[in-house]
Amino acid sequence: MTEIEIGRGKRGRRAYSFDDIAVVPSRRTRDPEEVSISWQIDAYHFGMPVLGAPMDSVVSPQTAIELGRLGGLGVLDLEGLWTRYDDPTVALQEIAALEGEAATARMRELYAAPVQPELIVERLREIREAGVTVAGALSPQRTQQYWRTVVDAGVDLFVIRGTTVSAEHVSSRAEPLNLKRFIYELDVPVIVGGAGTYTAALHLMRTGAAGVLVGFGGGSTHRTRSSLGIHAPAASAIADVAAARRDYLDESGGRYVHVIADGGASVSGEIVKAVACGADAVMMGAALARAEEAPGAGYHWGSEAHHPELPRGDKVHVGTVGTMEEVLLGPGRTADGTTNMMGALRRAMATTGYTDLKEFQRVEVVVAPYGGY
Repeated sequence: MTEIEIGRGKRGRRAYSFDDIAVVPSRRTRDPEEVSISWQIDAYHFGMPVLGAPMDSVVSPQTAIELGRLGGLGVLDLEGLWTRYDDPTVALQEIAALEGEAATARMRELYAAPVQPELIVERLREIREAGVTVAGALSPQRTQQYWRTVVDAGVDLFVIRGTTVSAEHVSSRAEPLNLKRFIYELDVPVIVGGAGTYTAALHLMRTGAAGVLVGFGGGSTHRTRSSLGIHAPAASAIADVAAARRDYLDESGGRYVHVIADGGASVSGEIVKAVACGADAVMMGAALARAEEAPGAGYHWGSEAHHPELPRGDKVHVGTVGTMEEVLLGPGRTADGTTNMMGALRRAMATTGYTDLKEFQRVEVVVAPYGGY
């Protein structure tokens, strides 16, 4: 692959974001009603390729249940306000009302409260009793501390999610999480990430993960590029990890690892492009934070926004555009890609002649670096 000379002492590969590419129609079209957007990971089948991001502004036990009812999967942040407070409603309202630096300072205080294992059990029980698939997320730093509580509580899918997760974390202060041993000994499928490169994703696949989250610094609340200078443009990152999936499929003798786009897809056209680049599903944050039921009340933030030492994210206003059902399944209210997202995915697949998500991953794309319509 051709590299670009940045200067005489440094070369780099050109990478593309969703804004830089577009899907190209083919010779065949179909009726949108004949298109399938269903998705399955391990033994769990879903009507749509959507995971609610484990962020307090997006997923509460109730929104996880609603998302499950609609055909998606809500992933609860097991280190968030829902496992630190018996009733986090007051804290959520306070965060929504704060502005600027005051928000960062107050969030640090609110998130300093300890995680209570009994609340992990209670929140997951609440979701399970509703009859939907149960998924919870921990950071790599807290996985060893709480994983037993999570598994004993009856989680169906275990998510290990960080800004970046590697299979070879090195630390001189403490024994790092051995992902390969951990996943091998666990009785539930594990989704792990984020990864932003072919090599990092391939190593995570070799740990036995059922799925790999793809993304680094591309979400609506992330400021990783400005604070750390690190960023993996989403379209190229997903295509690279999809290549790792293909090569690992051959290497492992047929074991398929799901690629889940995480970050950078906040409107329907970006979801379409994520699948076109090779994603099996999309983890959505800002898109679902716009739902009326979202606990952020029109605001959106992640754990990076209240990091105790180096904040790398903001609390952002995303507004409210409709119910979660309207956001995902319509009817659409506007032409800006914020409602009826799955209807848009169906129509894009039908317009280009594809019947399911796996087929649509083969659609032709072009480099079209402009923000026009």
